[in-house]
Amino acid sequence: MLKFAFIIGFLFICLTGYGVYWAFFDMKRLPAGEYLTEEISPDGTYTLRAYVSSTGLSADAVRGELVFNKRNGKTKNIYWNYRESSANIEWLDNSTVMINGHTLDVLNDKFDFRNQ
Repeated sequence: MLKFAFIIGFLFICLTGYGVYWAFFDMKRLPAGEYLTEEISPDGTYTLRAYVSSTGLSADAVRGELVFNKRNGKTKNIYWNYRESSANIEWLDNSTVMINGHTLDVLNDKFDFRNQ
């Protein structure tokens, strides 16, 4: 009986933790925002698009969306920063980009102000 209660408690904690992550920290759930600018990587493999999101209730935020040009335009969010309304994008090499002073390896890194 104690083992069963432990398993149920553990599952409840796991599901609650995932629910909090999904609701507040999942980068797939970011607002779309208004298009700002984009830059293509030197070899043409990626495009980084920047969008600004403003709700009127709080400061603006910039979202950076990586587009995989050779994978039918598949996308993933790699940048989300609060209190920004513009995006300065500079490709340092074929897979490293600098967005508003934050350097990211587009395959492995993400910047999310909520995790800083």
